[in-house]
Amino acid sequence: MNHLTQHVGAFFEAHPEIDVLEAFIVDINGQLRGKWVPVGSVDKVMNGQLRFPKSSFLLDIWGNEVPASGFGAPVGDPDGLCTPVPETLSVVTWTERPVAQLLLSMRDRDGTPFFADPRQVLSRVIQRYEARGWIPVVACELEFHLIDRRLDHGRPVPARSPATGRRLSGRNVYGISELEEFETVFADMGGTFEAQGIPADTSISEYGVGQYEINLRHVPNALSAADHCVLMKRAIKGVARKHDLNATFMAKPFPKDSGNGLHVHFSVLDESGRNLFALGAGQGDGQGNSQGNRQGALHLRHAMGGLLTTMHDAMAVCSVNANSFRRFEAGAFAPTAATWGWDNRNTALRVPDSDAAGTRIEHRVAGADAEPHLVIAAVLAGALHGIEHAVDPGEPVVGNAIPDDATRLPVLWDDALDAFEGSDFIGEFFGEPFRKVFAALKRQEKQKFEAVITTHEYETYLRKI
Repeated sequence: MNHLTQHVGAFFEAHPEIDVLEAFIVDINGQLRGKWVPVGSVDKVMNGQLRFPKSSFLLDIWGNEVPASGFGAPVGDPDGLCTPVPETLSVVTWTERPVAQLLLSMRDRDGTPFFADPRQVLSRVIQRYEARGWIPVVACELEFHLIDRRLDHGRPVPARSPATGRRLSGRNVYGISELEEFETVFADMGGTFEAQGIPADTSISEYGVGQYEINLRHVPNALSAADHCVLMKRAIKGVARKHDLNATFMAKPFPKDSGNGLHVHFSVLDESGRNLFALGAGQGDGQGNSQGNRQGALHLRHAMGGLLTTMHDAMAVCSVNANSFRRFEAGAFAPTAATWGWDNRNTALRVPDSDAAGTRIEHRVAGADAEPHLVIAAVLAGALHGIEHAVDPGEPVVGNAIPDDATRLPVLWDDALDAFEGSDFIGEFFGEPFRKVFAALKRQEKQKFEAVITTHEYETYLRKI
């Protein structure tokens, strides 16, 4: 009996009440697509014999085929084989029916990883680190809003507190009372994270009304870090629904409020387990990133330089939807230029204050609506590009001024897609086939959005023109 068989057998023996397995992949948009599998057929799943159409990864946000991708009905919609990610087998806590869940990854029939699977895109980037004997250490921070299940004329409203029945109406960043208002909800989330092996850390009240952030702990496995992020989003939404609430990771659900970001923290370990970003590493002192020791390790500086020079090209991965670009406005802590700084939340890249062992880069560009595997792939690829080419990041930004020579980020969807499609960097790290299908999918979504006349347009122009 192999280890996987033992693991699966022990899981279902410990949970005899479960009669169905939810097995799913994560598509390019971060949507979960899968099947309900009776427990009696679980062996088929664990043996890697479950088949999904390859086009499942390449559907637009509404679930429609994308003819320009070259997949789907025009080519017979062929299947790929789905292999399990064993450590994600866990109990679903928010459903009435006893259910288990399992994340899958896709391969072609000859065993080749399917190029459009976001997990496989990230895996290819990780392999370039592994070839150097390096291990990326990654953690994510996720922001979201708790909103009412019922919309007001199609628009979201902040959720009512289960504790007091009142609807949150004001901002109170880091407010303990805002956490206590939803104590039962966060307690239930914490229990779910523990049951599913999601290494959640702190929870805080954020800048927006009814906005919260939950952090994940750092893990020396970038693929697992992305999986944790996907599963935590699912758990947060599931638990919120159980409490008659909704949780949204929409980038900008309220026009006058803070948007929801996905911040990626990462460092890199060498063969001996030393943090290559530790300030002073290779320079003798190892004092950490204190005020007096800010020249920094070369690997840190070069990684920063690579991220700055590739940020423009990767913007379409970090801001993936029509709504995503609404985050980028002055004073909203969403960067509009490729900048870096020491413990400076006004910049796109931040080196948080820490001791030497904890030295890391925080990437602050992506929205919470982005697909985590692709975001982490873009971050790690940009850093490695900088290290391989010894890219100088220039001087750090102090305060909130944007230097005249700073690269402005594309804050329009068209510009971001143009940069993505024309990028040699994206072609090298994500692969030419992925670059093609991702751009085709997003162009289709953009075209559909632009074809809709909004209520606001009618209210403004119908009777005035």
